[in-house]
Amino acid sequence: MRRLCLPLLLLCAMATHTFSQSMGSAGTVYGIVTDPSGGRIPSADVSLSNELTRYERYALADDNGEFRFTNVPFNEYHLEINASGFEKSHSHISVRSVVPLRVSIGLKILIRTEAVVVTQEIPLVEETPLSHTDISRDVFEKIPQGSIASGMSDMITLGTPGVVADSNGFFHSLGDHAQAQFVIDDQPMTDQQGSIFSNQLPTNVIQSMESIYGAVPAEYGDKTSLVVTAVTRSGLGQEKPSGSISTEYGSFGTIEQSANLGFGNQRWGNFTGINFNRSGHYLDTPEFRPLHDIGNNESAFNRLDFQPNQNDALHLNAFVVRSWFQVPNAYDQQAAGQDQRQLVQSINIAPGWVHVFNSATTLTVNPFFRQDRIIYHPSADPFSDQPATVSQTRRLTNLGFRANFEYLRGRHNAKFGIQITHTLLTESFRLALTDPTFNPVCLTATGDPVLDPTLTQQSECTTAGYNPNPDLAPGLVPYDLTRGGNYFTFHGHTDIKQQAAFVQDSVKLGNLTINGGLRFDRYDGLSKGTAWQPRLGFAYRLKPTSTVLRLSYSR
Repeated sequence: MRRLCLPLLLLCAMATHTFSQSMGSAGTVYGIVTDPSGGRIPSADVSLSNELTRYERYALADDNGEFRFTNVPFNEYHLEINASGFEKSHSHISVRSVVPLRVSIGLKILIRTEAVVVTQEIPLVEETPLSHTDISRDVFEKIPQGSIASGMSDMITLGTPGVVADSNGFFHSLGDHAQAQFVIDDQPMTDQQGSIFSNQLPTNVIQSMESIYGAVPAEYGDKTSLVVTAVTRSGLGQEKPSGSISTEYGSFGTIEQSANLGFGNQRWGNFTGINFNRSGHYLDTPEFRPLHDIGNNESAFNRLDFQPNQNDALHLNAFVVRSWFQVPNAYDQQAAGQDQRQLVQSINIAPGWVHVFNSATTLTVNPFFRQDRIIYHPSADPFSDQPATVSQTRRLTNLGFRANFEYLRGRHNAKFGIQITHTLLTESFRLALTDPTFNPVCLTATGDPVLDPTLTQQSECTTAGYNPNPDLAPGLVPYDLTRGGNYFTFHGHTDIKQQAAFVQDSVKLGNLTINGGLRFDRYDGLSKGTAWQPRLGFAYRLKPTSTVLRLSYSR
């Protein structure tokens, strides 16, 4: 434990600049509430909401009349301010950048009391070329989840058009297999996230998600059939500690326990989430009745934020998770005593830094480290595994660096950036045949396999009074344990280097919004290649009918 804590403390010490704003795919809204003379109004109630996504946040202005919202997903919002003795203030704001959005609200003195009906100012259609779905924490609590281990996949499958469910918590986006990309607090992850490959974040540590399935911006590359950006929860600004503890029990001996706690102030914050799940129906099974299907998942997530001044920001994400589960059996495998199991261990450390140059420009830097380690255990008796026995150890280490420079001025919301990743892959496995009928050397006159283990060559079949098997795979005979063979073993290691650069801009011209961008990728792995990727999208709003027409091209 001491060895793990020391690197984390060093990472905190190397980047001690923070600003009370969000990182990557979320922004900050802050402002001052004043009276007609310009004096500050303390203790005003401030709310930020979006009727379309059901997103709601509340804050209380401090003694200086100042308020702040952090970790705000990019979108349109209704800002409402209410103070005793003053008229309510309603305004429409747009959060489209990590550049902090400053608002100054002047309240009028309440002359008389009257009933006021306020209609939602945010249009129910968004004037953006992106085809996307926003999912907030309120929605998380309404959509059913199969388990903590695959809750994020459930949110995506049930909340995003064009996505269909696959087995064991996987999903297909727009007909593509494994072509989805996750971006967690501006950290890209292009490997499959699910119960059996790489552990994913539990939903109780996520503040909001956005699923982009059309007109993907140039800042996202590699896998773009579906891009899921997620913002994690933060304790920044929570001067009163808040959290929750829950315990659930269900069929198949399923137990789920979760706890989270957030606390901090205007200078720093910490959020922690701990989860445990155990089930006797952990994976999808080949039989109606789950056989050999016990599994468990334990995870711990922590996000640390700190604020020393008004121009810098830091967060540090740390995530450790372990999954262990049995591989489900069919009836014949259960009868043979097959006992295959898998262990998946994941660790992720991702610091992030934002520097605010002025009210229009910011720099975001996100280094990251992630490692998945998978061990597949065969049965203790290899002949209990039919028709073959296999064991495997796999390790995937992903190191990377992402930097974005963002400029927000007038009609333009421009972004320039680079991304460098290095993926290290190591894999070892061994396998052997355990079923004498799978690849028999000889056949009887009626076509049945001959189970004599001494017959290892087809030339011996005729002498023994049998027929040679015309479908024999001779390359498998040395690895057939029923005929005295040995295990086939493999060990390999390689690394993949990728570099990318992009430029993009979103321009609003009246009712027309134009998103344009260009991305360059270089890939150096088992194969090598480069690609230029233009992205162009248009959105035009027809005000009489509140209709938005969208057209996009992506390569």
